[in-house]
Amino acid sequence: MDVNQIITELQQSMKPYRQDYETYASLPQVGRSREEILEVMRTLYTKEEHKWRDGYVSGAVYHGDQEHIDFQNQVYAINSQSNPLHFDVWPSGVKFEAEIVSMTANMLGAGQAGDEIVGTVTSGGTESILLAMKTYRDWGRDKKGIAQPEMIVPTTAHAAFDKASQYFDIKMVRIPVGDDFRADVEATRAAINPNTVVIVGSAPPFPHGIVDPIQELSELARSHGIGFHTDACLGGFILPWAEKLGYPVPPFDFRLPGVTSISADTHKYGYAAKGTSVVMYRGRELRHYQFYATTEWPGGLYFSPTLAGSRPGALSAACWAAMVSLGEQGYLDAARRILQTADTLKAGIRGIPELRLLGDPLFVIAFASDELDIYAVSDYLGKMGWSLNGLQLPPALHIALTVRHAQPGFAERLVVDLQEAVAYVKEHPGMQGSLTPVYGMTSNIYAKGAVAEFLKGLLDMAFEV
Repeated sequence: MDVNQIITELQQSMKPYRQDYETYASLPQVGRSREEILEVMRTLYTKEEHKWRDGYVSGAVYHGDQEHIDFQNQVYAINSQSNPLHFDVWPSGVKFEAEIVSMTANMLGAGQAGDEIVGTVTSGGTESILLAMKTYRDWGRDKKGIAQPEMIVPTTAHAAFDKASQYFDIKMVRIPVGDDFRADVEATRAAINPNTVVIVGSAPPFPHGIVDPIQELSELARSHGIGFHTDACLGGFILPWAEKLGYPVPPFDFRLPGVTSISADTHKYGYAAKGTSVVMYRGRELRHYQFYATTEWPGGLYFSPTLAGSRPGALSAACWAAMVSLGEQGYLDAARRILQTADTLKAGIRGIPELRLLGDPLFVIAFASDELDIYAVSDYLGKMGWSLNGLQLPPALHIALTVRHAQPGFAERLVVDLQEAVAYVKEHPGMQGSLTPVYGMTSNIYAKGAVAEFLKGLLDMAFEV
């Protein structure tokens, strides 16, 4: 399959409703009735619900129980007009966000940190990461006079660090991961120089789900007097409970004295509605480099804790409600079910000779093949309704297990379908997956600019009516 054919198929998958529903390139002359609009949305919901309800998609919907959804929707409706920017009008937003930060910090070792742990609520993991990197840039400039800041980031760290590098003009120094898919400590040590403001580790990184050597990396940062950020956006709300359940979880949080900041997504395994995350710091002084304030604007004194000005207070309220309603026992129970599902799934994949697990992850299960085109396996699974994440360097697939997957028979069903997909691809030697040409281009350093433009072209398509 060539790239043009891939683009055509992507257009069809991104715009499947063009022929069946009215398109609005400009405002309708007369507004449509509310009931008509709601009916369209109900129909679209019904068309899309099956993709995630039965666990056929990796990650995406982390809880999805209907009672939980209904509860979150009720909370959102009550707080739909709330805007934390106007804390004098909605002091409830101050209560909710302060308690979200405190509950998250205490879950992540604040009680044993030896320092005050503070933070803010953000719109998601990307904003948490952006803010943390901006904080270290400004800290380095103020405290050390660093005019050309650098951050040391493993190749498996989230793409949001690259985005922060571009947005805030911080040089990103990439370090490799070892055969165990964990960041290389010695390569990190060699990369430190007088311009380094922060080292990054993931708990775990998105691709392979293997927690970086946070203890060693953070001690390295502490010994050089620089910051260390643990990106626990993915694992922050499941690793603490996995540890309590007796699973092997390497140290990654504020119990390590070298960890100076952590990002953790409440809208993933915190089971809040999409649109909230938490970024935390070791001490108020460091957090002040995140805050924005101006005294010169004719509109008056203006200050905000995060990138946004106005923010949807209803999302913070829904996040607070999710955390308080679940409590420790709710999170423990969810983690237990997810990890038991992961154990069953890993055993099943190990039983398929043509596949190999990448490491021994806890809840993000990545696997590759030395014999088959893994993207062809992905295509066959797609025809069966599955939507797993395609990885590259090396080519692989993964599934981030959630409560949606912690249902009786799920792991067994996926293993059976994997066996069928592998058998089909094996019977058709030379079969190439639809993603193979695109990911293949990225293996050529000279093609990376072309690939980036290809991806930006996909975004163009998304915003075309």
